Amino acid sequence: MSALDWSHVFATRSERMRASEIRELLKLLDQPDIISFAGGIPDPALFPVAAIREAQDAILSDPKTAAQALQYSISEGYVPLRQWIIDFMAKNGVPCTLDNVLITCGSQQGLDFLAKMLLTPGDTALVEAPTYLGALQAFNAYEPRYDRLTLEGGNVTPAAYASAAAANGGRVKFAYCVPDFANPTGITMSVENRRKLLALAADLEIPVIEDSAYQALRFEGEGVPSILALDCAANGGDIEKTRTVYCGTFSKTLVPALRIGWIVAAQPLIQKLVLTKQAGDLHSSTLNQMVMARVAETTYDANVERAIALYRGRRDAMMAALATSMPKGVEWTKPEGGLFVWVTLPVGLDGADLLARAIAEERIAFVPGSAFFAVDAMTNTIRLNFSSPNEAEIAEGIARLGRLIARSMA
Repeated sequence: MSALDWSHVFATRSERMRASEIRELLKLLDQPDIISFAGGIPDPALFPVAAIREAQDAILSDPKTAAQALQYSISEGYVPLRQWIIDFMAKNGVPCTLDNVLITCGSQQGLDFLAKMLLTPGDTALVEAPTYLGALQAFNAYEPRYDRLTLEGGNVTPAAYASAAAANGGRVKFAYCVPDFANPTGITMSVENRRKLLALAADLEIPVIEDSAYQALRFEGEGVPSILALDCAANGGDIEKTRTVYCGTFSKTLVPALRIGWIVAAQPLIQKLVLTKQAGDLHSSTLNQMVMARVAETTYDANVERAIALYRGRRDAMMAALATSMPKGVEWTKPEGGLFVWVTLPVGLDGADLLARAIAEERIAFVPGSAFFAVDAMTNTIRLNFSSPNEAEIAEGIARLGRLIARSMA
């Protein structure tokens, strides 16, 4: 009997699923001589290990809480953790209740669920160019068409977006953005553009998916209200009248491996997402949620302060190294927070080609910028991460990158 040819049984949507260039590049972290600017991962020195250990020990040493932690639970999420999120959102200008909060397995699961709920094959998703690669991977499985979300310097009208979507057999279904210290650019969306986005969404009668993974990691400058906070304020503080879907996570502020994220939105959407959660994995790990609730209560603010201090120093080191080492014609963003710097190379250089040479010749790694475009990729771009390497590694790695770019321009 011959082996099954699996290519004949996969659904058509599987053709749009691709390995993450970032996940593949993370394998390079096992090579000690590589200086990696690739993965957008937090420094493990910041993980609140003692608090996690203490919380888990306390939960499992008590028969009552141990039984709760190891048992099936409700799909919406552990109530004390959701209550912490309610308090967190209130401090950030978003009044909400338990019925507005769903716990997800990281914010990545939230993006997958939203795409599953909102996209019919052929529908249009409005995304920035560039945008978060993980979002594109989540959306791709549901076979959308993409259009570029342009808020500054563009003249695309709501009617033009709608007509282009209709001409391709679908409708515009949502706009997605990372408004704070964006992955991959490090750029923060202005208040003016956040309001423009809400106006565009209102004209198109669509939701806005706000990916707020980095919002807490501001190093300097004035804080900017979340899109959901602006939406709430414009609707008299009533979250049930808003169209913004806020995706939050503990991965960048506390620890990624517990895989705890959340969605805050109006109840009609949350109710549908709960059904999606039930069908997907029933509920997020109860033990992990209980641990996170205790750790967030005791360490969140202090851990964020530690992260800001550490990452600010590394951002400054990268800015100084780029200014010293980059040849003329190379440009880069200057983020006020987050984890990333976006580098634009001279026209004619290709980020993917440069990466192959960077690994072979200079033993450094980064992510080619083309991975972050849904359409019309700019190949002369790369993303650099400054949260993982220390300041000495940043100085050395950027010096190597500068030498490589200079050779490539010669």
